[in-house]
Amino acid sequence: MTSMFSSRLSLLGRGALTAAAVALLATGCNQQAKPAPTKAATPAATKAAAAPAAAAAPAAAGTAADCTTLAGNICKAAGETSNECKSIQTATKLLPPAACKAALGDTAYTTKRLGEMGKACADLVKKLCADLGPGTATCKMVTEKTPGFGADRCNKMLGDYAKVLGQLKQMEAANKPLSADKLAKIAAPGGGAFGPKDAKVTIVEFSDFQCPYCTRAATAMTALKKKYGTKVRFVFRQFPLSFHKQAHLAAQASLAANAQGKFWEYHDLLFANQKALGRPDLEKYATKLGLDMAKFKAALDKGTYKAAVDADMKLGQSVAVRGTPTMIINGTRAQNAADATALGKQIDALLAAK
Repeated sequence: MTSMFSSRLSLLGRGALTAAAVALLATGCNQQAKPAPTKAATPAATKAAAAPAAAAAPAAAGTAADCTTLAGNICKAAGETSNECKSIQTATKLLPPAACKAALGDTAYTTKRLGEMGKACADLVKKLCADLGPGTATCKMVTEKTPGFGADRCNKMLGDYAKVLGQLKQMEAANKPLSADKLAKIAAPGGGAFGPKDAKVTIVEFSDFQCPYCTRAATAMTALKKKYGTKVRFVFRQFPLSFHKQAHLAAQASLAANAQGKFWEYHDLLFANQKALGRPDLEKYATKLGLDMAKFKAALDKGTYKAAVDADMKLGQSVAVRGTPTMIINGTRAQNAADATALGKQIDALLAAK
């Protein structure tokens, strides 16, 4: 416990800790030592001696706010998600306020140590951007996010550099704009779609009805449909992930609903009831929408739309879709498919372009 606690304090200045320790030891001695016999002091002398002590006491004591400030300062410098941030947040819960106050007076040491510990992350960013290309979107992402990783994580990534670089190169390749031919293939009719085929902006989403993140993307998509109406074309593609056991049948059911003109209504019901996607649930939603249940059940029994779902998945794989939701706007992959505001800005720029 002692060594662990000590390691969490390694960022704090030695002088700061020494000062805090002296203050704490002085307090302890005052509480435990028996006073030595002394000559009686005059009232004036007693008052004069007490004044400096009274003035000094508040400065040594510190407050809980000092510990909060200390943790906040270090987390801001080290990165909110770094191990250093987590460690100092834990440590300041254990430190006496006097120690936090003393440490705040020696921030130069802390800043220096963070700089030394952050060197691994700086080296990682420099190396990755040199190999990926300094002007790439992936280099920009690495530059923005890596400083918050912390020294331990950056050192591990440097130790497994070839694998990290390989994964990021795959990401960079996936982020490149699609050719007109590939965009036309994924935006072709065949599944759920909304908006004119000749719209200036086309959004293609690869999604999984059992994916919780896709629910957020569906909410964003609904907001965008309301905002842009016929200015934008929306195309929904099926991409049920293998570990979501109910997703493939749900995808087939949505296409069975699409055959009866109710794709988007059924789409909304599936995402609204994502934890209930068994066969009885799928039939219940179809009944609620007034679908022809004989046709709907027959489609599921015969696997009528299984091949169509699989074809959508192959389309996704052809454009490097590996997870859901993946949203592609005019051939460019959206960075956050669940953020309606960010997506709106991207759409506005495309609509405004000549």
